[in-house]
Amino acid sequence: MSAAPVQDLVKRWESEQAHLRLQVVEEDTEDWQRSPDFSGLERVAGVDLSFIKGDDINACAQLVVLNYPDLEVLYEDSQMVTLTAPYIAGFLAFRETPSLLEALQRLQKNQPTLLPQVVFVDGNGLFHYREFGLACHLGVLSGLPCVGVAKNLLQVQGVYKSEEHQSQIAALQKGGESFPLTSASGKMLGKALRSSDSSSKPVYVSVGHKISLDTAVRLTHSCCRYRVPEPIRQADCRSREYLRINFPATDAGMKE
Repeated sequence: MSAAPVQDLVKRWESEQAHLRLQVVEEDTEDWQRSPDFSGLERVAGVDLSFIKGDDINACAQLVVLNYPDLEVLYEDSQMVTLTAPYIAGFLAFRETPSLLEALQRLQKNQPTLLPQVVFVDGNGLFHYREFGLACHLGVLSGLPCVGVAKNLLQVQGVYKSEEHQSQIAALQKGGESFPLTSASGKMLGKALRSSDSSSKPVYVSVGHKISLDTAVRLTHSCCRYRVPEPIRQADCRSREYLRINFPATDAGMKE
């Protein structure tokens, strides 16, 4: 794609992001979110895309629904998809949201009683260049509460892997402890969470839609058996297993 069409696409996507950003709800909207033990929460979902190594177009789009609080898999949907939108930094959602939204729509059509009450997204929400990452995009279009959980720090809006950041990580002594990710303008965009006692490397939690940051962090911690919350971990494992079985000659690549 030449420079001019890319610039036009970026302008169109920026405009669309700005429009959708106005619809993001950054507070708790459900009764279960206000409960100390999340009473009333019964179904949590995780979504992820896994790519065949060396192929950034064909991917396995994965949705899993787990019961809560036992975190046992109730439903899974593995679907090979062909991504048509180009990869442009800061606009990952335009590549990935359509296939993930379709998976949620299939579930709603075929087994509506298993529709999740919250979706964990392997990526960022408000912690993003323009405060509208994949978790926000999917949340607004699906209408479901969404939480963004990234495994790696997105260095954006004045948040960097600085010595101060590293020292804050070192100060997290046990699972459930966190510290804010604050932009240069002073806005809290997310939190770094030590998700379990056994893992000193944090995950980065941010609001997607229809949930507050404090609730998102608390819920993420409650869904962690290991470092990564179980809904995302199950989605990742099952999408990679699907590729391994159906494309045995090629290992699944890392998510972009």
